[in-house]
Amino acid sequence: MKKLFLIIGAPGSGKTTDAELIAKNNPELIKHYSTGDIFRAEVASGSERGKIIDSCISQGNLVPIEIAIETIINTLKNAPLDNIIIDGYPRSDEQMMALDQYLKKEIDIKLINIIEVVVSEEVARDRVLGRARGADDNNEVFNNRMKVYTEPLKGIQDFYSKANLLTKIDGERSIDEIVLEMESFIKSKI
Repeated sequence: MKKLFLIIGAPGSGKTTDAELIAKNNPELIKHYSTGDIFRAEVASGSERGKIIDSCISQGNLVPIEIAIETIINTLKNAPLDNIIIDGYPRSDEQMMALDQYLKKEIDIKLINIIEVVVSEEVARDRVLGRARGADDNNEVFNNRMKVYTEPLKGIQDFYSKANLLTKIDGERSIDEIVLEMESFIKSKI
């Protein structure tokens, strides 16, 4: 059975870096995916699903939820390890509900926990604007990304809290402290 951990957090929370480091520290135990990596791999495969994803992304549109979930589930089923971390998903109530419905039907994949890396908007803004890697790292874009993250957050938190699947981790400490706590928590569940 595949054990799934989802990591969510604001832009600049460090969720991707945290997940990458945990997988790097445990190469025989934990596999990390970002949804972007999953979609790019599907596009590269040349599959019909990959062509649909490529068409959506190249036009700046979101990948339809059903296609996204099917792609993620397929990747999980074929993952080389049984313990999997995906960062940055779900990002909306619709994605959360669709994933929940798919996972209810899947006997080979179990959602173990959602880990929220909690940072204040001020810290997130400083990190994103401080790294300013490209044209999309500016105040206006950050404000929009933060809004897209925070609008559905309460619903996502409530849903997974009721299911006793939400764990919050303080993301305003050193990366070593955050990774150590998150890694210890994940290992305690596998």
